[in-house]
Amino acid sequence: CPASLAAPLTFTMLQWTRIYKGSSIFWGNASLDGRLSHLLEGLNVTQVLPLEPPETWARRQQDVNTYLLYFSQLVQLFTKERPINYTQSLCCRLGCRLFPNGTAHSFYEVTLNGTAFLSFHVPNATWERRWPGGDAVATYAEGELMKYPKTTQDLQHFLNTTCVDILRAQSAGTGKQSGRSHAPLVLGLILGTVALLGMAVGIFLCTGGSC
Repeated sequence: CPASLAAPLTFTMLQWTRIYKGSSIFWGNASLDGRLSHLLEGLNVTQVLPLEPPETWARRQQDVNTYLLYFSQLVQLFTKERPINYTQSLCCRLGCRLFPNGTAHSFYEVTLNGTAFLSFHVPNATWERRWPGGDAVATYAEGELMKYPKTTQDLQHFLNTTCVDILRAQSAGTGKQSGRSHAPLVLGLILGTVALLGMAVGIFLCTGGSC
């Protein structure tokens, strides 16, 4: 449906990961103001909207593929040490909204097996546990994600600045970004995968044992 003039412009990225007996399956998408902009299927991400020239986009695809492959290899390693015979489902939802009055709101939410797991508090770049009861897995994953600039300050900059700038350009009617601004569209997928790496460590090292 066409967006209302009073409704916020929105950029949203969704990434799902299903893990079973050491195998990882990935899928997801990104949408820019209601229009599909990217698709993720397996190890392949495709650009639906022509936001980057072919040669630049080819590099982004390779970056995403590398991170997803790294995640898959980590899962295989962890499950050899601690076999898990049931399915684990992770979902990352991140993005930003730009309201007509110029204010913005960014978000990053993670669920594990359909239950709120972690969220990222954008203003102070901190991860917060959402898992019921303060589970050791969530505690460990939170600690791992807080260790690295890519999953704290870099993620904060992407959500607070880059993501919002994309929407401001849409609002201005240009629909175009500078190379520095629109390249991190795919960085969102990469950051989502890095977050999953931290959670994988927690899930597969803490499940069935002590961290």
